[in-house]
Amino acid sequence: MKATIITIGDEILIGQIIDTNSGFIAKSLDKIGVEVIEMISISDDKKHILDTFAQLQNKVDVVIVTGGLGPTKDDVTKKTFCEYFDDKLVVNPEVLAHVTQLIEGFYKRPISQLNKDQALVPSTCTVLHNQVGTAPGMWMKKENTVFVSLPGVPYEMKYLVENEIIPKIVREYKRPYIIHKTILTYGQGESMVAERIEDWENNLPDFIKLAYLPSPGRVRLRLSARGTDKEMLETALETNIQSLDAIINDIIVGYEENETIEVIVGRMLAKQNRTISTAESLTGGKIGSVLSAVPGASKYYKGTVVSYATEIKVNVLGISQDLIDKYSVVSAEVAKAMALNVKQILKTDYAIATTGNAGPTKGDSDAEIGTVFLAIATPNDIIVEEFNFGQPREKVIDRATFKSFEILQKEILKNVH
Repeated sequence: MKATIITIGDEILIGQIIDTNSGFIAKSLDKIGVEVIEMISISDDKKHILDTFAQLQNKVDVVIVTGGLGPTKDDVTKKTFCEYFDDKLVVNPEVLAHVTQLIEGFYKRPISQLNKDQALVPSTCTVLHNQVGTAPGMWMKKENTVFVSLPGVPYEMKYLVENEIIPKIVREYKRPYIIHKTILTYGQGESMVAERIEDWENNLPDFIKLAYLPSPGRVRLRLSARGTDKEMLETALETNIQSLDAIINDIIVGYEENETIEVIVGRMLAKQNRTISTAESLTGGKIGSVLSAVPGASKYYKGTVVSYATEIKVNVLGISQDLIDKYSVVSAEVAKAMALNVKQILKTDYAIATTGNAGPTKGDSDAEIGTVFLAIATPNDIIVEEFNFGQPREKVIDRATFKSFEILQKEILKNVH
C-alpha cells in the first residue's frame, strides 16, 4: 500500500513556517505498513492542486492532504475537492453543532458566518470529526485512490491521524508488516562505520534494508524489514543485530527507535540514583537543554551555569582569574575547574563542562577555531579531553554536545557496581 503526502500553503513554500505535519503523518503510516513514496508541498492555487491530484490518481492508494481548510478566502481545499469529485458543498449538521458548541460554549463569543462555513463539506465525503478544532477532515475515493483532507494546524492534524485516519486504514486495508530497528552509534563517522560493517551489510537478506542516518558525532543505523510474516521478520532482525553487535560493540550505545544517547544516559543516572549538572561556555546551554527535554529529567538533572563570558566563569563559577590568565579560557585547566566547581555548587554526582572556540572569531582566546575542551567530573575522578571539530560553528557546538554525552556514558559505566 502506497501513499503520498501533500502540504498546501504558500507560507511553507516561502519558508515562513516549517512543515512538521508530513513527518508525523509519514511515521504514523509507516507503523501500520503503508509506504510513503513522496511528500509534496504546493501553493494555495486551485489549478495546481487539481493538476497534482490528477497526476497521483491511481498511482497511489492514499493521498493525504494537509492545509487550506480554514474559514478565509485563501483556503481553497474544500472547493477544490468539490471540483475534482464533481460535488457540491453542503452543511453537515454534526459539524455545525460541534463548531457552535466550541465557539459559543468554550470561547464564549457569538458564532460568525465564517465559523458556520466550517461545517460545509462535499456532499459525498466521509466526514472525519475533529474534536479539537473547527475544520473537519474529509475522506473521498475516486477510482483506486482515496483522497484525505486534514487541517494544517498540527494538533488538529495529529488528532485526526491518530483517531480517524489510522484506525480507518487498519480496518479497511490489508497491509504488509514494516518493522524498523535502530542501532545508535557514537564516536565514529559514517564512512568509518560503513567500512567496518561492509561484509555484514553485504550479507543482509533481501527483505532487510540498511540506512545510514549520520549527524554530528553520531550515526544511527536503521534496519527495515518488510514482509507478511511478522515473527519471521522480527527473528531475522534480532539475528542480524546480534551479529552486528559482535563487530561494532565498542561504539554502540543503544538499540531502541527514537532512543537517543541523552535518554540512555538519563536512564542510567536515574537507575543509579545519581545527579548531573553542567557548566557550559561554547555550547551556550545546549547540553542542559538536551538533558531537560527528556521526560523525567528532573530526577537526575539539577541545572546549568551558562558561563559564556569570562567574567561569569570568575564571578559565578568561581574560576581563578590567575588560572585563566595563565592558561586562557580555552584550556584543559579551565574546563577541569568549571566541571569541578559546578559539581560542588549544584551538589551533583556528575558534571559536564565545555569551553572552546566555535568561531567564526577567536573571542577571548588564541586557541584555533574549532578547538574544544570537554571535562567530565565523576564521583571519583575528573576527565578532560581536547578536540578540534573544525567548522562551521553549528557543527562544533553539536559535536561538542554529543561527544560530552558519549564520554559521560562511558564514565557512568565505569561506576556501575
